[in-house]
Amino acid sequence: MTTKENIIDKADQFIRDKGYNAFSFKDISNDIGIKTASIHYHFPTKSDLGVATIKEHIARCEALKKKVANESPLVKLQAFLEVQTQIKKENKVCIVGSLATDLNTLDNSIKTELQKFAQIVINWLTEILIEGKELNQFAYEMLPRTKAIMIITNMVAIVQLSRLTSDDDFELVKETILTELRPKK
Repeated sequence: MTTKENIIDKADQFIRDKGYNAFSFKDISNDIGIKTASIHYHFPTKSDLGVATIKEHIARCEALKKKVANESPLVKLQAFLEVQTQIKKENKVCIVGSLATDLNTLDNSIKTELQKFAQIVINWLTEILIEGKELNQFAYEMLPRTKAIMIITNMVAIVQLSRLTSDDDFELVKETILTELRPKK
């Protein structure tokens, strides 16, 4: 991993563990053993680092979309849900959820990139739902985008709520999403 990638990875950890406003370049430098000047070399401002961190999540999302592009809608949906499952296993929170908490204090460049990432995820899930309905693999009554937002918000929320309740609650919500999409016979 390059120094730049290591800095982005550490920023991602801090954002999702503490929140964007709760860490500094000094925290990153202490944690990975480099000078803060090295961080400033790659990222002149904390906002630049925040944007780069979100762009890393966008790249991961695009890579996942590409990986499952030729799969069935159900496999695509399961791939989306697996991202949330992995976040849960790592005892993290979604980057969107974490940064949305700090939204009113974020630089416009971060807000713009975060909105872009949220739209990418919403659009992808909407496309999956439309394809699934056209192939009679999914059944739902509301608009596909509304259903996509409901699935996303359920998953983001249950990752956090199940930290307080039970891992079983996370699995229950995930399975309920899949069950409710199955066409009724």
